Amino acid sequence: MSMIGCLVAYCYVRIARHVCVFLFTAEELLEELGLLVDLVIVLIAALVGGTIARRLKLPVILGYLVGGIAVGPYGFRLVSDIGQIETLATIGVVLLMFTLGMEFSLKTLRQMGKVAILGGIAQVLATVALGFMVGTLFHWPLQEAIFFGFLIALSSTMIVLKILMERGELDSAHGRVMIGILLVQDLAVVPMMVVVPVLGESGAGLLPALGIAVGKAVLFLGAMLVLGLWVLPWIMRRVAGVRSRELFLLAVFGLGLGLAFVTYNFGLSLALGAFVAGLLLSESEYVYQALADVVPLRDVFATLFFASLGMLIDPGFFLGNIGMVSIIVIAIIVGKSIICALVPWLFGYSAKTMLFTGAGLFQIGEFSFVLAAAALGVGVISTDLYDLILTSAVITILMTPFALGLASVLYGRLSQGERVARYLASRTDPAFSSRGLDLRGHVVICGCGGVGRNLCSILMRRGFSYLVIDIDPHVIRTRRARGVPHIYGDASNPEILSRASLDKAKVLVITFHDPIATEMTVRNALRINPKLDIVARVHLDSEAETLRKLGVAELVRPEFEAGLEIIRHTLHRFGVTGHEIQYIVNTLREEGPT
Repeated sequence: MSMIGCLVAYCYVRIARHVCVFLFTAEELLEELGLLVDLVIVLIAALVGGTIARRLKLPVILGYLVGGIAVGPYGFRLVSDIGQIETLATIGVVLLMFTLGMEFSLKTLRQMGKVAILGGIAQVLATVALGFMVGTLFHWPLQEAIFFGFLIALSSTMIVLKILMERGELDSAHGRVMIGILLVQDLAVVPMMVVVPVLGESGAGLLPALGIAVGKAVLFLGAMLVLGLWVLPWIMRRVAGVRSRELFLLAVFGLGLGLAFVTYNFGLSLALGAFVAGLLLSESEYVYQALADVVPLRDVFATLFFASLGMLIDPGFFLGNIGMVSIIVIAIIVGKSIICALVPWLFGYSAKTMLFTGAGLFQIGEFSFVLAAAALGVGVISTDLYDLILTSAVITILMTPFALGLASVLYGRLSQGERVARYLASRTDPAFSSRGLDLRGHVVICGCGGVGRNLCSILMRRGFSYLVIDIDPHVIRTRRARGVPHIYGDASNPEILSRASLDKAKVLVITFHDPIATEMTVRNALRINPKLDIVARVHLDSEAETLRKLGVAELVRPEFEAGLEIIRHTLHRFGVTGHEIQYIVNTLREEGPT
């Protein structure tokens, strides 16, 4: 037994020795591969956080932030060197600004008109003033108060676009106004980035430093203009001529990082150079391929950026400063909502556009995070203000989808009341009205977006009479210039519909995608003319079922109809006759979406 015991003891010692050697070697390996290990941990945390946020139908950015909190120094402390992660995250900032420059469209901004350019500038300036007032009330230093205004002036392009796409409202009046304002906000990031490094100067040296920074920026932009007109096209033609995707990607990537490095050494921000590089590339024929190659890299490094921000967020700060955070969040939501709502009102838009614009743009945007990180790095803001900004940003982003949903329900209910409906209808310009027109057997088109414009074109060619109702003043001005009968207002408003001669109309066509507004329009139209023939656009089964019960004759689903057209063209390639194809399409249409 003693021999067996000695043998067992010997085996345990050998195993323990190998385990110790393995652990010692593993520890050395982990030290050597520390950055790689930290990188893997951060990416896994961001993946898990983003997936959970996606499941909860929240912006994935919030998931990245929470993932960063979890593995950071205020969470489970799984990441040993935050500095190295922040270095990689800087590349994410550069790529974010680089792709913003490539995606930025001056043409689109011009098409938005005065409400985008003048209204966007007014919104940014007014919100900066609001932030400065809040900072002054809390006795913050001058630089922090000004910079707080910068941060809250920006909304989230990424989040607002995603919500508008999901709601099918990109082409709505409030959707176009919001996109125009967001474009101006994105452009405003550039001068803000120029100002950041000089805000840390003392009071006496602030103005001279600001003047020097602006002068450097002007010189830099002039040099970049020359580069963009003559040098860059020549380089890109030579690189593209090699027909190597790898070399093209290296050239694009090198352009963005290279100009960012040049601006940094020029005494300006990295982000400014990256944005200008993207803007130069946006005017070339290579921009679409460049975006296709760079966007995946941008998304990975941007994920690192948002996760690294999360690592710096202290949950204990929120718990210890609930009162202050609540006051700041309320001030941002109320103040910014009012400012953003007033912009479309000043340019003649309706109460509905005002309400939705205010509800959709009150959040703090992702580029505010970029500015905040840059300001913290140069000592413009304190750590406490940084924590306050990030906490407030997360809360406002979380509330945005719910605010827009609440705005839909609230407007849908209030606008149907007799007094409110009459008041909203009274705000329309009499010059935009169809009063005095003797319409009979006409088509009433509610919403003159892409679908409505095509229908108007066909009706005009065939000589059929029609009337347009739209809530966008720009659309109404266009119709009026062409001599088309029109009414400016919300088609779901019973007072507006009462002016459309529905008792004499042949058909009512609803082209906009707003389930609540569509249902209200149908109900109010049928009260005026119970026998009215209605064609409506729908997207979901629940919407279709509700409208069928109300008595809508035809329901059109854009995605389903697009699928039928694809089937038609595909079968035609196989030699199937037109009669057979039509039979198949009719059968599928009767069966409905599967």
